[in-house]
Amino acid sequence: MSNLLWKSLVVSPAVLGAALLVSGTAVAAANATTEVSTLETQAATEVSQQPEVLVPVASETKVLAQVQNYSNEGQNLQSQVTSVSQFSDVQPTDWAFQALQSLVERYGCIAGYPNGTYRGNRALTRYEFAAGLNACLDRVNELIATATADLVTKQDLATLQRLQEEFSAELATLRGRVDTLEARTAELEANQFSTTTKLQGEAIFAVTDSLGATPPGQTVLQNRVRLNLQSSFTGRDMLNTRLTAGNAQGFGTTAETNQTFEVGSTGNNNVEIDKLTYEAPMGPAQVYIAATGGQHSHYAAVNNPYFFDKTDGGNGALSTFSSENPIYRIGGGSGIAVNVPFGQGGGILKPSSLTLGYLASGNTTSGAENPANGAGLFDGNYAALGQLNFNVGNRLALAATYVHGYHGAGSTFFDAGRDGGAVVGTTLANNLSSPSGSSSNSYGVSAAFKPSQRLSISGFLSYHDITGFAANDDFEAWSYGVGVALPDFGKRGNVLGIFGGVQPYTFNNAGGPNTGDMPYQVEGFYKYRVSDNISVTPGVIWLPAVGQNSNSQDAFIGTLRTTFTF
Repeated sequence: MSNLLWKSLVVSPAVLGAALLVSGTAVAAANATTEVSTLETQAATEVSQQPEVLVPVASETKVLAQVQNYSNEGQNLQSQVTSVSQFSDVQPTDWAFQALQSLVERYGCIAGYPNGTYRGNRALTRYEFAAGLNACLDRVNELIATATADLVTKQDLATLQRLQEEFSAELATLRGRVDTLEARTAELEANQFSTTTKLQGEAIFAVTDSLGATPPGQTVLQNRVRLNLQSSFTGRDMLNTRLTAGNAQGFGTTAETNQTFEVGSTGNNNVEIDKLTYEAPMGPAQVYIAATGGQHSHYAAVNNPYFFDKTDGGNGALSTFSSENPIYRIGGGSGIAVNVPFGQGGGILKPSSLTLGYLASGNTTSGAENPANGAGLFDGNYAALGQLNFNVGNRLALAATYVHGYHGAGSTFFDAGRDGGAVVGTTLANNLSSPSGSSSNSYGVSAAFKPSQRLSISGFLSYHDITGFAANDDFEAWSYGVGVALPDFGKRGNVLGIFGGVQPYTFNNAGGPNTGDMPYQVEGFYKYRVSDNISVTPGVIWLPAVGQNSNSQDAFIGTLRTTFTF
């Protein structure tokens, strides 16, 4: 079975290449798909990251858009004008000035836009003309009914009659479309899931195998499923309730190569609520509140487009290391965060923002809800984050991050606030051996540069100073990485990504043996977009010094991941 997986990974480029030849006409597409976030939407100066949005079925989207257009028609027009001079963009020298003046002053059936304009040079459809004509006919009938028929001449009536006959088909079609849309709208309203909530889902199937791992692993088929209920009560806020189940787990001593679909996996397909957060604006700021499952990367700009996908989603990089700066994996759980914009953004420097957050995870046995000593929201493990975000032009995003944390005895450093242990980094870098607990101060920088629509370069650097509360248990850790992504490579929506760097490591932790070797990691993947809702991602992760030991056999993790979104 192992040979079959590795042969499949080897053959995958050839199969995908054949598919690319078939779809070669799509190579020239210049716009990125909505599935792949652009640098602008992930730039560090964002006041808040956009919440996950459910993409409706295409036909229903068109219907709802049409309904919205019709419902907005009346709102886009102002009340009836009484003089043509009320239009700021209509001048007496305009060739149609007299005609407009006559329609306004004699019949009163011309309306403009809320900003006082008529927009006479804009092209209109026959349907729009038919709707305007119908309004004038209604006005004429009103004048006749109120004994003011002397305002209407026989020539006018003859002209209107001819126009009504010419556009009778359009008027009938327009009425039919409105009736159909009203019926469809009533049906959608009667069968909708909720007036305030949308359901978004993601299911991941992953075939994974390893070579060189100690102990050796077997080829496995793993899964993780997420169901996210997104509720908005004002149109600007968002309540996220996420249910998760899965059975994914890592390979032996190569645990430092955790893959994103392993994060949050319950291990036995039991269903649990792994995220409950609320986001809402408060003046110019954006507030984030996490009741459970909060992560720094939920509210802070990560600056790693195409590798980062909605905090360990199934459409970015394979590994947690390539997905985001490990500094965002320090702590998590329950707490609050705020993004405050500042600066006017004049010149090349665009508006910037300040991000502040506090997340508590309780202790190693329970979360921040535990009222016992050494736990709770303020007496247990926590991580406080501060980040400055800058956007230079439209192609460069920068961020400087600081995290201060407290970690009780038996905790793991890069644990993302979860009880399951580390999600990134070597065993030594995560070993908080102090029996009295530790505190940490971490510093990180990140950058993302997008020189063109077809190329994105991003990277990060982090330094961590851990101070134990007992003797000889202080140490330092480092990590850095850089990635190159080619969006729309071969086909619109595809992504070719290569990310390399050094996993979080330490050379002076007395809590275990240390050979002083750098734990490099290189990952390559190719996400092939089968459809709007299905993507297939073959990829390989190479680790030449597992456990910070270059004498160990090189480890290779091969994965074929299929992601379904709905």
